[in-house]
Amino acid sequence: MIVVTGATGNVGQPLTRALVEAGEEVTAVSRRPVDVPAGVRHVQADLSEPESLEPALDGAVALFVLTSSDFMTNGDLGDVMAAVRAAGVRRVVLLSSQGVGSGRHPAVLEDAVTQSGLDWTMLRPGNFDSNTFQWAGSVRARRVVAAPFGDVALPAVDPADIAEVATLALREPGHNGAIYTLTGPEPISPRQQVAAIADALGEPVRFMEQTRAEARARMLDHMPEPVVEATLAILGEPSAAEQRVSPDVERLLGRAPHTFAEWASRNVAAFT
Repeated sequence: MIVVTGATGNVGQPLTRALVEAGEEVTAVSRRPVDVPAGVRHVQADLSEPESLEPALDGAVALFVLTSSDFMTNGDLGDVMAAVRAAGVRRVVLLSSQGVGSGRHPAVLEDAVTQSGLDWTMLRPGNFDSNTFQWAGSVRARRVVAAPFGDVALPAVDPADIAEVATLALREPGHNGAIYTLTGPEPISPRQQVAAIADALGEPVRFMEQTRAEARARMLDHMPEPVVEATLAILGEPSAAEQRVSPDVERLLGRAPHTFAEWASRNVAAFT
């Protein structure tokens, strides 16, 4: 049995579906009640309260770990790993961040996993295609997007590609101790993303460039300040490594990563 935390999210949902389609027994973990695919067991639990995970971990052989944005303040992944080890789980796949590799983000979560004594795999995606869901309301209402750094391009990754890589790492041997950097097939700027959304809609969408200060104020509404500052630094002044396309998705999946245009077409209903 495989346990998926963050099962309601943009990675957790396709991962749960992929595991079920592969014939795996799956337990989906979320902090709130939620509908899950047929045959999937749901357990309501919070990583910030490791004891709440015990029912989910019973009989599990592998765990996918996705922490919430407030976990760094309220949680301790070392305590979670202790509970996982006590439950007899053998393998952990952590959704980390490309920012850990570049030094933008702290390595505390990865350290807790690598020091756990369990088999582990790190997934380090950069910018997600699904981050543009934050534009959906303004696109629906006014066909406009406000975002900073309009012409700075990053190789944003499709969460479905992350889920496929996670499926491999959770189910197959050969991934212990591996660190995978996950990107899309090419760098794409916010202005180009808006154009792709407009193409998917078949209607024009106007791009309005925010200042850094305007973007920071908005992000502080739902993200801790250190994460905001690190994110703005990546979005506005990415390093060469952060703009580089990683070969890992294509090497692992045997196909090119999905483009942002493909993601936008698949998710156009959110912007309609």
